[in-house]
Amino acid sequence: MLTDVQGERLVRLARAAAERYVADSTIIVPDSNNYDGLATRAGVFVTLNYLKGAEEHLRGCIGFPLPYKPLHQSVVEAAIAAATQDPRFPPVSDAKELARIVFEVSVLTEPEELKVASPAAYRDAIRVGRDGLLLKWRYGSGLLLPQVPAELGWDADEYLANICYKAGAPPDVWLDPSSRLYTFQASVFKELRPGGPVVRLQEQYK
Repeated sequence: MLTDVQGERLVRLARAAAERYVADSTIIVPDSNNYDGLATRAGVFVTLNYLKGAEEHLRGCIGFPLPYKPLHQSVVEAAIAAATQDPRFPPVSDAKELARIVFEVSVLTEPEELKVASPAAYRDAIRVGRDGLLLKWRYGSGLLLPQVPAELGWDADEYLANICYKAGAPPDVWLDPSSRLYTFQASVFKELRPGGPVVRLQEQYK
C-alpha cells in the first residue's frame, strides 16, 4: 500500500514530467535512489482534467495496466502520453494550459480474471466503486478505472455496458462466453487544484 507521501510524490512527478516535456520535449529520468519504495513494478494510469470554472473535464488519460516497469518510470511515461498522445484530444499546448489542469495518478493492483459460473453472474460479482474492469474480447480490449463508474453514478449493468464500449464492442459482449473480464483495484491520488495539495481519494478504490 502506498503512503500519502508516496502518492503525493507520484503526482508531483507526473506534473513535472508533463511540464518539462511540453516545454522542451525533454523526458525526465527519475533517480531510483530518490524514490524509495516507488521503484517497485506496478500498473499505473495518469489522468488529466481541465478546469472550466468549477467543473473538471477529461483532457487525457493514458497508462499501463500491467506492472511492466518501475512505478516512478511508468508515471513519467504515462504523464507525457496523457498530455500529448491521447488520441481523443489534441496535445496539451503550453504551460498556460497546464496551469488549468489537475493531475491524478492511479496505482493499480494486478488484474485478476473474474471467475463466475456463467457470464450473467458478472453483474453480481463486481463491486462498483471498488473494482476497475479490464475486458478482453475477440477483437480487442478496454479498461475502466474504478473511480469512473463511481463518479458517473453507474450501476453494475451500466458499468458492464460501458466497458464494452471502451473495448470497441457491442454493449452486451460481456455475455459472450469467449470474452474475459478482469478486476483490479487502485490507490488514487489527485491534486485539489492545479499544482495544489494532493489528496488520496476514497478508500473504496482499493
